Amino acid sequence: MRDWLFLALGIIMLYGGGEILVRSAVNLALQLRLSPIFIGLTVVAFGTSAPELAATLVASFKGAGAVAFGNVVGSNIANLGLVLGLVTLLRPVKTTSQFVTQETPFMIFTGLLLFFFAHDGALGRLEGLIFLVFLLVFLFLLWRRDSEVELLEDPPPRTIQKVFLYLLGTCLGIALLSWGADVLIEGAIGLARRLGISERVIGLTLVAVGTSLPELVSTLIAAYRQAHEIILGNLIGSNIMNVLAILGVTSLVHPFGFERQGVFLDLSVMMFFFLLTWMMLSHKRRLTRSKGAILCVCYAFYIFLLYYRKF
Repeated sequence: MRDWLFLALGIIMLYGGGEILVRSAVNLALQLRLSPIFIGLTVVAFGTSAPELAATLVASFKGAGAVAFGNVVGSNIANLGLVLGLVTLLRPVKTTSQFVTQETPFMIFTGLLLFFFAHDGALGRLEGLIFLVFLLVFLFLLWRRDSEVELLEDPPPRTIQKVFLYLLGTCLGIALLSWGADVLIEGAIGLARRLGISERVIGLTLVAVGTSLPELVSTLIAAYRQAHEIILGNLIGSNIMNVLAILGVTSLVHPFGFERQGVFLDLSVMMFFFLLTWMMLSHKRRLTRSKGAILCVCYAFYIFLLYYRKF
């Protein structure tokens, strides 16, 4: 009974958190005279990456470097293959040429940077510092470019009270998403154990997808509300944050190592999804349902191969 209650409560919290986050983030962008894509690439992206940060830090301190590294790589793959694929199946996503020529290529650059640093099976403080420097450069360039963009001709009046209210709503939405994901996963793991499913399978499925639930729910709600800039800003921004912020902070605080075996394959799959998404976005600046289906099929095939390889 407790597990079913956790499942229901987790779903309610995820939905409520996603609704509050998307509404508050869009209104906050208008109040601060910033574009929704800037908020999506920064506040929303980092907020929905909070579960990855917590899981990666804990794993590194416990000496589980492979879990810490795999969590980030697996989340990046899930964000594009599973989350973006499902969202596009629900509603096609439009984008701009600027996003295709700047944000997405930068995501690819972070993937190549990770590829270069991870080849020796360890991430140290120097690599972490370099990651964080590139993060600051990315945020500065993004802010400077966004400050030059003309927004609505007649924006809503700005008040300190509204800015505080929408900022509080954004934080509340992120907190509900993170907490809801934890509650949902705890209930799902409890049920899985009762059904006799092994810890191994639980880790490869429920826990791996669990840290991507905030991105999934927030982007699904953004798709329903046709907030296309929030969708792509959240997912592409989350992948950038996962590499530069999460691995940067984690390796700077507590350097960690991992087995080199399998790293090349997993990073190759991540880069495949990065490049595939970039090519799909470049074609007509639009993700159609057929493109979403391709992403989902590729992700399902990857999970099948991963499961097969583990056994």
